[in-house]
This record gives sequence, structure tokens and C-alpha cells, in this order.
Amino acid sequence: MTLWNPDSRRDAVDAILARAPVVPVVQIDHVDDAVPLARALVDGGLPVLEITLRTQAALESIARIARDVPDAIVGAGTVLTSADLVSVVSAGAKFAFSPGTTEALYTAASTAEIPLIPGIATASELMRGLELGHTRFKFFPAEAAGGVGALRAFAGPFAHAKFCPTGGIDAEKAPAYLGLHNVLTVGGSWMVPKIALAARDWSIVYRVAREATFLRAAS
Repeated sequence: MTLWNPDSRRDAVDAILARAPVVPVVQIDHVDDAVPLARALVDGGLPVLEITLRTQAALESIARIARDVPDAIVGAGTVLTSADLVSVVSAGAKFAFSPGTTEALYTAASTAEIPLIPGIATASELMRGLELGHTRFKFFPAEAAGGVGALRAFAGPFAHAKFCPTGGIDAEKAPAYLGLHNVLTVGGSWMVPKIALAARDWSIVYRVAREATFLRAAS
């Protein structure tokens, strides 16, 4: 059990999210794809991976990546409940994202072994997270919730909060987010094209991941 405080939680999240300008948001349907896919992303320069809990293969995929891709910092996405949080810790995840956050999930996160980055979409949700000692958030669904304009507006009253916006962001939109001082990194799935997954062509994933590493410089 870890007893988080605002400073230790902030430092743990920052150490993870500062590693790359983009966090690949990955849905894995076949467990055997997990390791080669993770290796392509890591070799391309994106070591922080969010494996979403949207498929039956997710937990085993996290476990295999944690075991077989030592340079990856593998985390879980779509964490909806306290039970989900326990499961991803057991699988070997190093962090967790939630698309939104309940009181029960905040309670579980306060003593979880890994940091939870709670999802928010509104100022009221952000204020509740801050009240509970969180200062790092997933802004989701980013484009639908106001995008760059919303995050720019949050910067005034919530100057110490920082974000990983996710949802509707692609390579063209990412630089505008990365140009905001309250954005640590962005989440997206464009570097794992469906055509590459279908063909298991990891060279495509590597190439697109490599291109994504330069997006902050373009912001």
C-alpha cells in the first residue's frame, strides 16, 4: 500500500508523462500482438504506453509488456472502478488513466501502489480532483470538451494543474496542445493504424511513432 500526498503523486506522474510528447492509447485484441507492438512504439521513441481495458486481452497484454519489454513504461487506460485499479496493479501496470472519476475510484487511488491520473472534462470535476490532492489529470474527451480553448481557460484559475489531453487528437492537432504550458503530453491512437495492426506490420508503427516524437518541436 502506498500513501500518496499531493507532492509524491505529482512527482510520480511527472516522471512518467515527461518521457515523451505522446502517450499511445492502444487497444489490443490479440495478446500475441502486445509485445511486438510495444517494442515498435518504444523503439520509435514512445516508451509510455496506455493499454486500454476495452478488450479481454488487455490485462494479459499489460503483463506481457511489463515482463518482456523492459524499456516500456506500461500503464492502463479505461480504469473505471476500484476493482479495475487492483487488477491493473496486479498485471504490472506502472500508472493508470481513468476517463472520468468517481468518489470510490478516488478513494482507491489514495492508497494504490501506482499513481492514478483521473479523467476530468469540466471545471467542477477539476476542482473536486484538486480538493482531493490531485494536480495531474487526463482531459477527456479533449476535442469534444473544448479542446485547446478549454485548457487555455483552465490555466487562469487552475494554474498548478497540468493535463494529458486525450480524445479526438491526431498528429495535426497535437502541436497546438503541446504548445500550452499546462499540457505535459497528449494521448492518441493514430500511431497504431488499423492497417498496421491487421497486417502486423510493426515497421509502420515504428515510423509513425518516430514522427510523433518531433511534435513538441513543431508546437
